[in-house]
Amino acid sequence: MTGTDSSASLPRTNRAVSQIQADADAADLHESLRELAALVTDGLGLEDVLEHVATFAVRAIPGADGVGVTLLSADRGQPQVLAASHPFVAEIDEIQYETLNEGPCITAAVERRTVRSGSLGGEKMWPRFGPRVGRLGVHSALSLPLLLSERAVGAINVYSREKDAFDDRAEELGELFATPAAVAVHNAQILAHAQELTAQLQRALSSRPIIDQAIGILRGRNGGSAEEAFGKLRAMSQADHVKLVDVAQHIVDEAVRRARARHSQS
Repeated sequence: MTGTDSSASLPRTNRAVSQIQADADAADLHESLRELAALVTDGLGLEDVLEHVATFAVRAIPGADGVGVTLLSADRGQPQVLAASHPFVAEIDEIQYETLNEGPCITAAVERRTVRSGSLGGEKMWPRFGPRVGRLGVHSALSLPLLLSERAVGAINVYSREKDAFDDRAEELGELFATPAAVAVHNAQILAHAQELTAQLQRALSSRPIIDQAIGILRGRNGGSAEEAFGKLRAMSQADHVKLVDVAQHIVDEAVRRARARHSQS
């Protein structure tokens, strides 16, 4: 039995319009993927990458009025960084994550599958989230997990003010976009983590001379080894809930103040 092309039953004009729309959708997806690939070499920060991904997704997915991108923390699976292409998306995400802890992104990330709804006001999957967002005039949602080796690193949340805005084709194009988007988001996350470690190392290196000076001052006052002086510094830091370098800086500043006072009196 041979399959039949469903477009064959359409009038020729409608078939032409459908093909034109399909070609336009494919072109939008291709352009969005091209710009997504360019993010790797742009050296953008993590939040900037997420904002660009959200903007590209609006164009790549037919019917989208706004898109949010959520990055989940690796340890607890909670939303870590959010980006939105439009303020109304940020409002919806606040309802989803902070107010209700219920919604399409949470379902997509936990179950690692695409979910969609064409009538949020009556959606039984999210009985609190759906009606509340429907009252905002947003009626359709399409959530796509960002998967790496079956692990969800985040999700793309697509919203529309129209009912039944996302069909199978929109879901297919969304999933085609989500696959490389997951890689781009993950790479940006790795880069941000590496940059933070570098900054921490630089701060540690810059604070070392102050700590060494404080250790020398304590040894001059009390005698003892460098290890004992460092232990006293650490105990003071913990007791006062103050950073070690700040305790060291205070000791050095106080020693300098006393030395100047003695000099002025001599």
